[in-house]
Amino acid sequence: MLRIGVDVGGTNTDGVLIDVSRTAEPNRGILASFKSPTTPNVSEGIETAVQTVMEEARVDPHEITSLTIGTTHFINAVLEQDVRRLKKVAVIRICGPYTRQCPPFVDFPPQLRDIMEGHVGYVDGGLQIDGSEILPLSEEQVVAECKIIKSKGINNVVLVGVFSALDTEGNYELKVREVVLRELGRDVNVVCSSEVGHLGLLERENASILNASILTFAQRTMRGFKRAMHRLNLSCPLYLTQNDGTLTTAAKAAALPIRTFASGQTNSMRGASYLAGLDLRKESGKSIIVCDLGGTTCDVGVLLPSGFPRQAAAYIEVGGVRTSFSMPDLLSIGLGGGSRVRHEEVHGKTTVGPDSVGHFITRDAKVFGGDVLTATDIAVALGRADVGDKSKIADVTPDLAAAAQASIKKQLENVIDRMKTTPEDATVLMVGGGSIIAPDSLEGVGEILRPPFFGVANAVGAAMAKVAGEVDTIEILEGKQLSEVLEKIKKDALARAIAAGGDPGKVSVVEVQNLPVQYVTNQATRIIVKATGELGVEGASGIGQEDIKIIPEEDEEVEPPKQVLKKANQIEKFDPLTYRPTINEHREWLLSETDLEWIAEGAYILGTGGGGSPYSPMLMCKELIREGKVPKIVDPDDVPADKLFMRTCFMGSPSVGMERMTGGNEMPAALDALMKHMDITEIAGTISDEIGGGNGIAPIVVSGSIGVATLDCDLMGRAYPNMDQTLPAVFGIKHASYPVALADGVGNSLVMHTAKESKSVETILRNVCTTMGSSAAVAVAPLNRKQCQDYGVPYSVSQSWRLGRAIAICRAKNDMKAVPSAIFEVQGGKCLFVGKIVDVKREVRAGWTWGEVTIAALQDDEQDETTKDPMVPTYGPNDLLRIPFQNENIAAYLDKPDRTREILTSVPDLVSVLDSQSGSNLGTPEYRYGLRVTVIALAGDEKWTKTKQGLISGGPPRFGLDIPFVAAGKYRTPSSVIKEYSPK
Repeated sequence: MLRIGVDVGGTNTDGVLIDVSRTAEPNRGILASFKSPTTPNVSEGIETAVQTVMEEARVDPHEITSLTIGTTHFINAVLEQDVRRLKKVAVIRICGPYTRQCPPFVDFPPQLRDIMEGHVGYVDGGLQIDGSEILPLSEEQVVAECKIIKSKGINNVVLVGVFSALDTEGNYELKVREVVLRELGRDVNVVCSSEVGHLGLLERENASILNASILTFAQRTMRGFKRAMHRLNLSCPLYLTQNDGTLTTAAKAAALPIRTFASGQTNSMRGASYLAGLDLRKESGKSIIVCDLGGTTCDVGVLLPSGFPRQAAAYIEVGGVRTSFSMPDLLSIGLGGGSRVRHEEVHGKTTVGPDSVGHFITRDAKVFGGDVLTATDIAVALGRADVGDKSKIADVTPDLAAAAQASIKKQLENVIDRMKTTPEDATVLMVGGGSIIAPDSLEGVGEILRPPFFGVANAVGAAMAKVAGEVDTIEILEGKQLSEVLEKIKKDALARAIAAGGDPGKVSVVEVQNLPVQYVTNQATRIIVKATGELGVEGASGIGQEDIKIIPEEDEEVEPPKQVLKKANQIEKFDPLTYRPTINEHREWLLSETDLEWIAEGAYILGTGGGGSPYSPMLMCKELIREGKVPKIVDPDDVPADKLFMRTCFMGSPSVGMERMTGGNEMPAALDALMKHMDITEIAGTISDEIGGGNGIAPIVVSGSIGVATLDCDLMGRAYPNMDQTLPAVFGIKHASYPVALADGVGNSLVMHTAKESKSVETILRNVCTTMGSSAAVAVAPLNRKQCQDYGVPYSVSQSWRLGRAIAICRAKNDMKAVPSAIFEVQGGKCLFVGKIVDVKREVRAGWTWGEVTIAALQDDEQDETTKDPMVPTYGPNDLLRIPFQNENIAAYLDKPDRTREILTSVPDLVSVLDSQSGSNLGTPEYRYGLRVTVIALAGDEKWTKTKQGLISGGPPRFGLDIPFVAAGKYRTPSSVIKEYSPK
């Protein structure tokens, strides 16, 4: 079993040959390794590396069982914002009236958006969550969009259909692709989002845009790989490593290069762990930071003592763009051996990177006879490396070398510090050929380790990668047996793994997730099944069988990039400690994008696992600001008592919200219906029924759109699953729950005038909402300011802002263990537990998602410095924390080995589960095995906890729990942002 792994970096191409049967030996089975400069025609570098390792190990080409390539080529182009390799992209959404409030490119960094955004269009079509049609597909609309795209000269098109993952018949994206190819010609690249990502329209679309922008360059690169295989007379299968460390065929990589974007970094993590022998030894203690310095980028991740990378949160940012791929938590900056060094005589400033000479280092670097001063030249000048001709850098003065080294040192210290979770010194595992530029000591680093073969860690990780097959879909379980559905999906995942080249005898299902969709009545559930296994010798097609789109040979790149834009690590650092919100002379809080980010962060914590993600509503608000419609918040004390505030929110499933985002006409339709019904002609603003989750931001979107204010108050102080669990309903005030209007955005709206009781409103509207696609806008009878203040939770928007600010400050200080303490400075509470999720149970009862998450203490080889915070309570190594939830978390109790149980807290107080690495809240749909979490509890408003009505409506008995209410701490009335920051 001889495997060759190759890493094609921006500067060097690394090769390694491994005998898989000898991995327990001191050299880890590595028979040969080689490093050569990445050439303009990448096939030459691959050919040299592969040919050399075969000759050194004295093996014939027919003895090689697989060739696996990992590359940072594609992600480097994005990180460098390389305008020569990134193309303009046209996006056509197949969505009917939906999604327009979150347009394509909305969350792209401004410079990258300028490079990639070519055209945005919307056409009818798309699916509801149950597979039914939103609107019939309009070919006429598609043709009209094609005419615009053609007039703009754009050759890369992305098609994004709502719930396209459910379109098994190919009625939308595939049909539109045929129309686009017919209208624009077969030479146009068309990317269907359903072939790129899974559920989550915005993240899937973002990934598809990056994929389309880099597609031409990727096709050129794949052709280089294929040429090398032919010249080497290799007949074994050719694979590329993907973002999660698994393998894909060259043909699929040519069509979906996005799936290999972070393969270099992932391979580095896996290879570093393998080379350091972390799989052979168990040492408790600190985590190890892996720093992979290549020729163009520096990629930093964290290895737990167990040898496995620390996993990133639910969403991954690639070049500042949010995508939903699963991969280790990594951070990349533009620093490597080929980074350009510049010195400004006027200001006396020396900079290194972020742009690089890349694979032209042996031509352009001064030690190789070129005229570009690079980081490698500095390393040679300082005696840290022995490459090239040192006499050619005689003009590099000691002061210049020292200044450049200081810049390199500072950049490394900053990026490592950003990955640390505590301020204590870290241990760093330094790998990659460019690591010769790294100094021997760094501030904040206690020890730097360089394992054997450190220069080819990426190639080692590629050679040892596994194959995988994954299915991610939504099933409607009405009339079906879950076991039968799961069995079918498992077989599909296994078949995909085998089709990817897995040994049928060594492929198994390693992950099964059953995630019931919240707030629906048709038993919809999201099922994710992943199978992995060892690469097999048989069953995989060899080179020459791939159908790779051919690029003319004369189009091969022969020059380095001529233009790169300013990188994120050159932009002045934002300081959350000195930031001040804008309060105008009318004492109106004019929201900035920073304010919105903090409010969203805090609102998700107050959502206690439910309420839906506030991310897309936050983006909608940001888009309003960019359009000049700045949302504003007003203090209740500044508003006359009789002014009316409309209650606005969205009912439905968060799973629908992440696909069928609002179009902007749903809420106006609901408001119009209700105001006409109640003969109301004017409102002063909006207010949220629940500050927790996405519904905490939704009223801000509405008020910003129609030009009114949002009241700094809500009617719950958290998130609850039922509409009758608002404080006005709890205390039985008039119009607490009805009249109420519901609208879906495609012309359907209704008003519920009366109800037998408040609970009936939820039951009736929930069933109507399901027929509207499990998501609809809700407008509830308005209340005056005095009612909102007397029967609500004042300053809950301010509280959300302060919670988000507290986390932002901890991130700026890279002191994530301080997050609980910072939160408790905002609101009374306590830290309950720090550990990892070991089990999640979910089931649907009467349309609600019930479940329980189990969290275990970290074992010795999983612990790091974040567990040493004195605020974390003492518990036994076998104690388990269990959190039952009904959409939201409803209690927390500690189960001990002696079968005793301690109730730690419960509703109405708040239980929130935070990602230990980022400090962000996790929604109950995001709970999954292995996540490291910190569980906190916050005190709820005393209208809930100190009254009989509050405990009946919001306490444990309401959720069927026969446990007493246990307080989390003393409640503190939130402090008004407007009062603190308004002009004197």
